[in-house]
Amino acid sequence: MANHIYGIDFGTSNSVLAIANKDSKEIKHVISEQSVIHFTESSQISIGKKAVEHYIQNNLKGRLLKSVKTLLPQASFTFTYIYGKKYTAEDLVCLLLKSLKKEADEYLGEEVTEVIMGRPVVFSEDPEKDKLAEKRLLAAAKKAGFENIWFQYEPIGAGFLYEQSIEKPEVVLIGDFGGGTSDFTLMRLDRNNLNLADRKSQIINTGGIHIGGDDFDALIMWHKMVSYFGYGLKYESFGKMLDLPVHIYRSLCEWEQMAFLKEGKLRKSLDSYYLYTQRNPAIQRLMTFIDQNLGFSLFRKIEKAKIELSEKSFADIQFSEAGIEIQEHLELNEFNEFAIKEVSKIEAFLSEFIEKSGVPHSEINNIFLTGGTSSLQAVRNIFTNKFSDEKIHRGDNFNSVAQGLALSYFYRN
Repeated sequence: MANHIYGIDFGTSNSVLAIANKDSKEIKHVISEQSVIHFTESSQISIGKKAVEHYIQNNLKGRLLKSVKTLLPQASFTFTYIYGKKYTAEDLVCLLLKSLKKEADEYLGEEVTEVIMGRPVVFSEDPEKDKLAEKRLLAAAKKAGFENIWFQYEPIGAGFLYEQSIEKPEVVLIGDFGGGTSDFTLMRLDRNNLNLADRKSQIINTGGIHIGGDDFDALIMWHKMVSYFGYGLKYESFGKMLDLPVHIYRSLCEWEQMAFLKEGKLRKSLDSYYLYTQRNPAIQRLMTFIDQNLGFSLFRKIEKAKIELSEKSFADIQFSEAGIEIQEHLELNEFNEFAIKEVSKIEAFLSEFIEKSGVPHSEINNIFLTGGTSSLQAVRNIFTNKFSDEKIHRGDNFNSVAQGLALSYFYRN
């Protein structure tokens, strides 16, 4: 039997696998990869960084899928055809998990079939969709070659890692801010409990809201980019001037839909709207944007700008592809205004979460934040408005959860 256990944080934007040694109960190695899949017409499939490289090397040809995790709770998504081959949500997730497992097995020189699989506290606010998502993730893990699979909430995994660093018992609020969700756990942590098998009694409350980094990227797309592609234009139909359908532009902001626009009804309708708008160049840009699969390239620029705003008061977005020229200046205050609705939802959820926990703010000793979205100033402000700065601690934005998940193997029932 293998002497190691894997912890996998399968994320919307990035996925991480941590390897823990069963004897030393320590993390031995961590593997990180972007949650991206690239398909070519010749049936070649590449994952992560290689997927992005191949996509760019092939002049943006092929199908690039990102944010596959968001498909898991979508009951309406049963399958899609990619170059004639049928793929379910489980199949797509399996490709990512199998790639991580293969790299880890090769690193160890042994096959590991046991895994602690992270999951958000909420895949969906709808309980049935939440069950569907976990069922699909379980099926994907089995298909990837895992036999013994345990699920653990992602922020609890982060909590177990934080516990290694404390010297006295604490009540800790853990916030895990990923690409798709913002999850919270309130726990009692104590280094003296590291070897206890059952830690359920230390978990005071768990909860989450379906807002994450992808939503903030979508806000930048909506407020700063869609006008380049004809949003706000009118067209003539039977003597009436009508607005172009808003759903066209909403679709541009949904990363999980981006790869499916080219073959969908939406793309076919654009030929007609192009004529109805007297061949408006903005509609031509939109058709080029979809036909040449430029969504990934533009969203990379958007994400880069968002990350810059974590440290700066402004960011510039410059995009030049296939005759589409975009130059936008984005101020931090402007972005915060875009994001106020989503941030307010997170803040309201957190306030209700703490209230339901029955623990006064004064009795929460420390805050442990992880996940890339926790770097956003507006998200940080949620916590600085409620707690003193010295209580707020930051983990490794991308690796904390996976390492904690692997370590949680030693605490399970």
